[in-house]
Order: sequence, then structure tokens, then C-alpha cells
Amino acid sequence: MAVDNQDFKEVADGITAKFTEFKAQNDKHNEAIGAEKAALVAKVDGLNEKLTEFEGFKSALELLQKQQGRPGTTDAANDEYKKGFANFMRKGDASGIEHKDVNLGANADGGFAVPEELDRAILELERNISPMRQLCNSITVGSENYKKLVNLGGAASGWVGETAERPKTDSPTLVQITANMGEIYANPAATQRSLDDIYFDAEAWLQNEVAIEFNDKEGLAFLSGDGTNKPKGILAYTLAATADAGRAFGTLQKQVAASTTAVTGDELIDLIHSLKAGYRLGASFMMNTLKVAQLRKLKNTEGDYIYSPSLEAGTRSTILGYSITENEDMPSSAANSNSILFGNFNRGYTIVDRMGTRILRDPFTNKPYIHFYTTRRTGGMLTDSNAIKVLSQAAS
Repeated sequence: MAVDNQDFKEVADGITAKFTEFKAQNDKHNEAIGAEKAALVAKVDGLNEKLTEFEGFKSALELLQKQQGRPGTTDAANDEYKKGFANFMRKGDASGIEHKDVNLGANADGGFAVPEELDRAILELERNISPMRQLCNSITVGSENYKKLVNLGGAASGWVGETAERPKTDSPTLVQITANMGEIYANPAATQRSLDDIYFDAEAWLQNEVAIEFNDKEGLAFLSGDGTNKPKGILAYTLAATADAGRAFGTLQKQVAASTTAVTGDELIDLIHSLKAGYRLGASFMMNTLKVAQLRKLKNTEGDYIYSPSLEAGTRSTILGYSITENEDMPSSAANSNSILFGNFNRGYTIVDRMGTRILRDPFTNKPYIHFYTTRRTGGMLTDSNAIKVLSQAAS
């Protein structure tokens, strides 16, 4: 399916029309009483769902547009490996790749490194569909023992005259952090008949199946993983109400809403301004779709809606001027739930991918299906605990 500007225009027109109707009906609902108010609830909720549906169409079109523009490779060695790998996938013949370690050295567990182009394509597709990979910093390393030094400050400085003696300064405080790594796997299956079909794009099929499976597992781990054989997620770190100046490194600041389910505009403003001004450039909200639907109804003191829908390709809807990333792995509104994140995720959290994805072809376990056991080492770590803030619902 080819995506053009007309497709985006039609979706944008639909979003504009539905949001205008939604605001009008929600205003009527707020002003109505008794039976009339009850009758308008379903209409407002239905329009809210339609608006979410239109924004989903827009996101899908953006993903298709990105896939259309994905570049290929012209490297001769990679092309040769890719041809051998295709033969391995379809027929199980590894003679064209078993002595050509393009991406990675030998693996004691068996299997072969996927071609470099396919490896990049899997990561790129994950980035397109994964809210966490879209926002967070992402690096590729050659070893899983990745460590990073973080400067916590503390170096002394001051003013001196042109010829005055320069006193000795204190050294900065450095902290070493390590990514919690784990091996993620997917095990898609295809029939030999489909693999024998020359019109079946085996690499594209594998790319999509693996990317979707990896994304489902990784997304939750990057958000709330406990760090045991998987990344340690943002919400797995310690939370405290303490402001930046008095909070230990590695502890995120938490603000608690007055309600067990709802959030007010003032609480969102407080959340935004709990983040230092230097971090707010590039900051965004993260929440699930139901929370977005709830916040669409909020107004400021002048009676204007604080939510603005996105009407252009490549842009996101905003609340109070900051973009919203919908992540269905975020907790739903309930007592004591961490329902909203706000911050500069690129500075706050780093995803670490070990170079290379490996595949073991298994034609024996589940005949007549051919399984492709696919693995990659991936981790994550909080790199700046001042860069991300958490809004929690009240406990009771």
C-alpha cells in the first residue's frame, strides 16, 4: 500500500471534525443535568473512541510511510551473506554462510547471525512500533558488559582575579552504572511449502514476526522489568516524593494525584514544572490510550481544552503543549497506579542492544512446521533519574 499526502489529509480532516464534535458534546454534557446528562455520556464516550480510532489510523499511515522509505544495502559481502542466508532459511542449506561471520563470532548454542541488513531492519521496525524505542536513547554494543560513568557534579569552582592564586578544586562525583541484560527470543514458524514458494518473501516475513514478538516483550521490560534476566524498567526503580536536590541518584521523583483514578490540569502543570527547564526541551508525556481519553476532557481556567490533536504526519497530539506517546504497557488508572510519565526519555533511559541477532532453524520439533528460533541480547538502564517524573494515583 502506497501512502501519499492525500491519505494524511483525509485522516487529519476526520480528526478535526471528530474533535470539534467531541468538544461540543462534552461541553453540553458538562452543562446538562439529570436524564439529559446521562444520555450524553454514551455520545461523548463514543466520540472519544472515534477520535482514538482516527489517531490510530494516522499512526498506521506513518508506519507504512517509514517502511516505504527504508534504504537497502549495496555492500557486496553482505549481499553474498544475504543470499546464503536466504538459502539457509528456505532449504536448511548453511554451506553459503557457515564460514562467513559477517555480524558475530561463533555461538556455542548454534545458529547463525542474520544478515546485517535484516538485523538493522528488525531494529528499525521495532523502533517504529515501540513507544519506548521511539523515545529512549538506544545504542548497539559489542559486549553485554556495558558500563557507563555518570557525573553527579561536586567539582568546586568560583571567581578569581586575573593574577590571583587558583585554589585546588574538588573532584566531581562519578557513579558507574551497568545495563541489566537479558536474552530475548522469538520462535516463528512457517511450512516448508510456503518457504518453497518463490513469491513468499521469507526475510520480510521473518523480519515482521520477530520484530512484533520482540517489541511485545521488550516494551514491557523497558517500562517495568525487574532486571532479572531482562532489562530493568523505568518503573522498577525506587520512587520518592523528594525533589531533585535531595534525592539519591537512581531514584525517580513521584507526584501523587488527589484522586485514585482522575488527574487535574493543575496536577499536570505541577508535574511538568517538577522537571528542570533544561530537560523540558524534548520532554513528552507517556500514558495508555484510556488515560489519553480521560485527559481529552480537561480544560484550563479560560475554558479551553488542554488537549490538541495532531493533524500533520510525523507529529503527535499534545497536552499543555507537550507531545503524548501512547503506550499500552503503562498502568491503567487505579489506586496507587503510576499512570503517567513525563520527561526527557532520551536523557533518562538507555536501551542497550548487543550487536547481532542469531537464528537456529528447527525443522524437527513441530513437523510439518519449520521453526526459526531467533535470539538477541538486550538490556536497559536509567541514565539520569532527574530526567523522568512519575504521576501516581492516590492510594485511597
